[in-house]
Amino acid sequence: MAQAKKSTQSGLETGADAELAMGVRRFGRVNWLGLYTLALREVLRFTTVWTQTVLAPLITAGLFLTIFTLAIGPNRGDVMGVPFIHFLAPGILTMTVIQNAFTNTSSSLLVSKIQGNIVDTLMPPLSPLELVLGYMAGALARGLVVAVAIWIGMALAVGLGLAHPTYALIFVTLGALMLGGLGVIAGIVSQKFDQMAAITNFIITPLAFLSGTFYSVEGLPAWFRGLTHFNPVFYLIDGVRYGMIGRSDSSPVLGLVIVSAVTFTILLACWVLFNRGTKLKS
Repeated sequence: MAQAKKSTQSGLETGADAELAMGVRRFGRVNWLGLYTLALREVLRFTTVWTQTVLAPLITAGLFLTIFTLAIGPNRGDVMGVPFIHFLAPGILTMTVIQNAFTNTSSSLLVSKIQGNIVDTLMPPLSPLELVLGYMAGALARGLVVAVAIWIGMALAVGLGLAHPTYALIFVTLGALMLGGLGVIAGIVSQKFDQMAAITNFIITPLAFLSGTFYSVEGLPAWFRGLTHFNPVFYLIDGVRYGMIGRSDSSPVLGLVIVSAVTFTILLACWVLFNRGTKLKS
């Protein structure tokens, strides 16, 4: 009897181990409740302070448009066959979206690490993929809300429309995911605010400003133009510009392929970092 009981117990343990090895969890292969809770937390992080996360970017974008228009003056000729302010608007919109997506994920992780409550995120039964998706939900939601708010403001102020809405939506979405993923990586590898500031100032800001935000790359020297084409943010801004005014410096299809590949690679890196617990569990 004892032998049979021991054999049965061993069999149960083996079965449990087998289920665990196959990735079967008691609440299913996807922890929908946990994923929803993490995503909701990330969304509430910026919606509860909407004056800082939505209204402030809208005002900043308006100031950029106003300053450039006043500084260059009404005599500035058309760019790509459209008024300069219409050419400028998509770049400012995209730059604002990606900066906010990056800030949403990076600040969430870094603040949790510094305050010591990152364990509240790591202890629940969430897989590395679910963690990535939860943080990306917040970055994407913030990016889209900011994009819609800025576009409505520009439509009312300068009559900016949407030449190809599907392209505009796809590139804005990919931009939020790409920079949201970079924000996750930055938040994981950074241990203090100084390190995060260095990443923002020396990597994210140059990528945004040197990507055709305020100018057409066709006017650059050949060597600088070639260098710009290695910047994935250039294809983001160029894609959104095509979606909004129907003009672009490069093929929007090529840009879509490059941006999709870069975004996938970044999100894969996020998954690897969460799976290993790099600078999170130590």
